[in-house]
Amino acid sequence: MLPGSPGAAAGHTEGEPVVKFNGETRRDYRSLQRCDEPETMLIYSMSVSVDGFIADREGAFGWSVPNEEQFRFHIAQTRELGGYLCGRRLYETMLVWETQPSLRDSELGSAFADIWSAVPKVVFSRTLDRVQGNARLAVGSVAGEVAAALEATDKDVSIGGAGLARAAIELGLVDELRMFRNPVIVGGGTSFLPPVTSDVSLDLVETRTFGSRVIYERYRRAQRESDT
Repeated sequence: MLPGSPGAAAGHTEGEPVVKFNGETRRDYRSLQRCDEPETMLIYSMSVSVDGFIADREGAFGWSVPNEEQFRFHIAQTRELGGYLCGRRLYETMLVWETQPSLRDSELGSAFADIWSAVPKVVFSRTLDRVQGNARLAVGSVAGEVAAALEATDKDVSIGGAGLARAAIELGLVDELRMFRNPVIVGGGTSFLPPVTSDVSLDLVETRTFGSRVIYERYRRAQRESDT
């Protein structure tokens, strides 16, 4: 999760875990749900530009297409997931891996399609009335669906789509940030992270530079004294 500076908030019990987001102090739901260091984590992982965007002003992200080395890395990471929560746009973008046989023409494409199809997905949408593949529409709140997904597996769960991830970060639910930083500046578009008004402490736990010069950065929520 991504907590802001601790502090008392109006309407909250003194000593209750809170997060600060966009100038507003809110309850930290993940801390309330889990008192100990979580055995499973909620991960937010995306390809980003050097200036922190996951898509440019026109919504394009062709610069983030992985090379073979990075694709193998994505396959290994996806294999470790026990669930995926996503918004409508990301769901529709990724659905082809479950519905288009042509994407299985290569060894890597077939491997990823098999692994992605096996991951249970929860789709948040105000417009869809049904979904395809190994997916269901969300029926609860973001906090409720995150808790249910984590309880349903002994693996980590990932969340995707900037809007949905923003809500999860706002609620203090995200445990790890994983960025594949591409060597390109796009100058604007869809930001990987929402704006915050107070420092968010993170631990850098892993980095890797691919042959394409994409840099993988993995950050985990810094443990607070109240977590120990």
